[in-house]
Amino acid sequence: MGNTTSSALSKEILEDLKLITIFSETEISQWYENFQKQCPTGRITPEEFEQIYSRFFPDSDAKSYARHVFRSFDTNDDGTLDFKEYIIALHMTSTGKTTRKLEWAFSLFDVDKNGYINKTEVTEICQAIFKLIPKEDQSKLPGDENTPEKRANKLWSYFEKKDNERLAEGEFIQGVTENENAMRLIHYEPIK
Repeated sequence: MGNTTSSALSKEILEDLKLITIFSETEISQWYENFQKQCPTGRITPEEFEQIYSRFFPDSDAKSYARHVFRSFDTNDDGTLDFKEYIIALHMTSTGKTTRKLEWAFSLFDVDKNGYINKTEVTEICQAIFKLIPKEDQSKLPGDENTPEKRANKLWSYFEKKDNERLAEGEFIQGVTENENAMRLIHYEPIK
């Protein structure tokens, strides 16, 4: 293999990422260099991911939400994130098209990975999202979404499903796309 080291980004992965994401070769290479410094093993563990995620939400408990986000990004289910999974996740959550973001959001809510979402899963993710909201901001929420359960009930109502029914990905995307409030409820943006 000549001068190639194990820490070099393979051409195959680089080409894949250029096709899948909007990032340039230079950006991907810079991300990879930083990734290697932060994660010398070439993988991010759930605990490391929780630490990274908590930096974005210093006034909140981001641990459970980070665990769900990690699960949704770990596409090969090996319990770690490699560089490719990391960059695809970064692309989907920060720069991807709305439909791609909603596909990712569906995978986040599909806790058991069975291809459907039920109200229990919606409640679990809403509980994790709620923990991201600082206490002082929770008191400013509307009365029908000021607890995780109320937030989950409100979100579930937009899909017009009974509590014991389930939701397919297309229904989820359509329901969220057609309702601005549903879009707001599936994530948390700090109050400015």
